[in-house]
Amino acid sequence: MPLVKLQVASPVLTFTFREMNKPVIVIGLDAAQPSVLEKWMSQGHLQTMRRLRDQGTYGRLKNFEAFSAETPWTTFLTGCSPHTTGYWSPLGFREGSYECYTKAAYDYSEYPPFYALGEDYRVAVFDMPQTRLCEEVNGPQVLAWGAHSPQVASGSLPASLFQELVDKHGEHPGLHKDYAVCVDLKGTLRLRKLLETGISRRATICQDLLERESWDLFLTVFGEAHALGHNFWQLSQPEHPLYEHFSSRVSGDPMLEGFQAIDRAIGKILAKAPKDAHVVIFSAHGMGPNTMDAPSTTFLPEFLYRLSFPGKFALANGTELGTPPEPIITKMKWNYWERHLWGTKYDPNPIKRFLRRETPTKLFKLIEPWLDSSQEPDLISPFRLAKETDVVPFQPAAWYAPVWHKMKAFALPSFSEGYIRINLQGREPQGLVPESEYDAFCDELIQKLYALKDARKGVPMVKEIIRTRKSPTERNCKLSDADLVLVWQDEYATDVVESPDVGRIGPVPHYRAGSHRPEGFIIAAGPDIASGVDFGGGHALDLPPTILELMGAPIPEYFEGKPLPLLAKELVNG
Repeated sequence: MPLVKLQVASPVLTFTFREMNKPVIVIGLDAAQPSVLEKWMSQGHLQTMRRLRDQGTYGRLKNFEAFSAETPWTTFLTGCSPHTTGYWSPLGFREGSYECYTKAAYDYSEYPPFYALGEDYRVAVFDMPQTRLCEEVNGPQVLAWGAHSPQVASGSLPASLFQELVDKHGEHPGLHKDYAVCVDLKGTLRLRKLLETGISRRATICQDLLERESWDLFLTVFGEAHALGHNFWQLSQPEHPLYEHFSSRVSGDPMLEGFQAIDRAIGKILAKAPKDAHVVIFSAHGMGPNTMDAPSTTFLPEFLYRLSFPGKFALANGTELGTPPEPIITKMKWNYWERHLWGTKYDPNPIKRFLRRETPTKLFKLIEPWLDSSQEPDLISPFRLAKETDVVPFQPAAWYAPVWHKMKAFALPSFSEGYIRINLQGREPQGLVPESEYDAFCDELIQKLYALKDARKGVPMVKEIIRTRKSPTERNCKLSDADLVLVWQDEYATDVVESPDVGRIGPVPHYRAGSHRPEGFIIAAGPDIASGVDFGGGHALDLPPTILELMGAPIPEYFEGKPLPLLAKELVNG
């Protein structure tokens, strides 16, 4: 709450009073899809959120369509687009090499978290993903307790608080374990109890922190919502291609049940909130059937490999064009996805092909160095990748790194959209594409990519291709590492693609059932917020200035969004 000076009659005395703004409770639902929540609220499944929506205002939020997995939380925390922060992905590419690395969360040195407000405001932050501990926050911060992909190490300020809360309430059993391969039904269903426990403990910890003090801002995020969408979409939403195969084999709707647990937990948290608090429930991005994992991690790097080496293929060689594709894979021989995919790697030696495909994993790890002992540059196995780098091994795009120097264009590892780096002369150590040919080469490549189709439905795979540079010589440090960004179609979760240029790739197993969408929402309720109003829509960039306005806190001039019209007087005047 800001300090204001009030002059009294005495010419000598000046008294300073604290302007009494109402506390703000902000609860995020990581990657919760608004269209699904709206349906469930209308059906009476999410009673707490429906009550808050009816009492207050509601609206959908847009986010950036490209980089939909990597940037939403940094956008929310800084109030800036990735063009301003220069943060495009937790994975980086070292220019001057052919190496990727994990850089994790944005460093916030140029643009701090919006809640770093100094001494005038008391702030409590619990389990906010992809942020960092910040000395300019006047209050406790607890990070990486149970957030999905927190991108930072577990810790807190004060340093003792993290362990204090764990000792008192328990750890989150799903930290770094909230994932399963969607065709592994047994492994997927194991997450039910794990997430349920995490949701319950989160509610208890938040209640504890709310009882300790009346905060100007209290912020937490249910990372469990993210895990529910990634892992249970195929058991909940009929548009997923695996729904018919798996949904009849489970009791109930695990994704709905998880969100109902979150809804009840929100009610428990708010029971400990000050009665005059403004409440904000939001998601900065959403979720849908997974149309990104296989295209970005597997199809794109293999497509570019085959373009670079005509007549050759590395992974997941499919049947001939014009023939029906093989059936959707509903069960893997091995218990994790990258082992199955690595088993599809081609080798001219039939014995090696057989062993790579059929050997049990424990034995395979022992013989793998012999299988992949070729002196020629070749794909790096996920097992070697895990030992030799910090890039996650379930990124097949990274498996192609040893041959990037021989390719005119290669796919960078990505968790959402497809990223293509041009092997440019003068920029890359062994660049193959002259600067004079950069534009023409990009045009040719784009044309071939637009011809890529889903082999089952005939749906064009690419919705949009974004060129990130105006010229090949542009070297702005805040540009994306990718020269081209592919926004995939979102009509159908694809497992097999085909191209007139490189043939058929796949089928491959679906990995995560759900993937990101650039849509979020906000529900706001409180004494100064209009009742029963849908204000239309806004952008995720509008969230931080909206929260600061509700707090009565100053809004930085560099913010790229504006406060949403939540207050009753704004809606009336507007």
